[in-house]
Amino acid sequence: METDEQNEDFQRLHQLVAGTDDIKGFLDGTTRYAATTLSRATGSRIECAVTLHRRKRAVTIAGSSDEAILLDGIEQALGDGPCMEALRILEPVLLDDVRTDKRWPRYAEALESAGTRSVLGIPLSLGQDASGALNFFAPEPGLFSREAIEEAAIFGDMAGQAMRLALRIAAADLLAEDLKAAMERRTAIDLACGMIMSQSQCTQEEAFAFLLKASQHRNEKVHDVAEGIIRGRAGGAVTTFFDD
Repeated sequence: METDEQNEDFQRLHQLVAGTDDIKGFLDGTTRYAATTLSRATGSRIECAVTLHRRKRAVTIAGSSDEAILLDGIEQALGDGPCMEALRILEPVLLDDVRTDKRWPRYAEALESAGTRSVLGIPLSLGQDASGALNFFAPEPGLFSREAIEEAAIFGDMAGQAMRLALRIAAADLLAEDLKAAMERRTAIDLACGMIMSQSQCTQEEAFAFLLKASQHRNEKVHDVAEGIIRGRAGGAVTTFFDD
């Protein structure tokens, strides 16, 4: 059964989706809520970072503090650690004490130097086109009890749901921007063709052929050539560069 705190976390995460302008803003807010949730569950100050992998995009890292971002980035650079392991096996992974756990010695050394003794990695379910995980950092060993790990996993499930929605919205926004840019390019080409047709008394097919030939001759995109014609006409220039 969900607690009042978990219901509040869920509502806050979905408010983040509507209240932030981009994925990075959403991730920043998510890690702050995650850190608060685990601090509440452990009774100690917990920091959180999140790593998001998307197809054909750079890895995105956000965190509740600069230190959390730095420690998560070190793990990414090393290519191994509890967060990376959680991503691989899709299960929570606990590094309970950096002084006694020998699985990731180089990362453990960096963690201890930063005053972190324990790390918990929680995978996020984001579908086929993305993957991500939460990394929780504790100043002392033993803070991530079974109950705290369950709380982190529940938060991870809620964060994954909200993040899937945020990613779909971001993809839709990107598609809308691409469509808008395509329409603007198409408008410029159509307008330039109209100018050529008016000046040369030719058909639309012949006007576009002029544009294409100029594009190849100048090694420029057809859209850029079209915009050049429009700018030239607006400035009162006579367009003659199509004539060979």
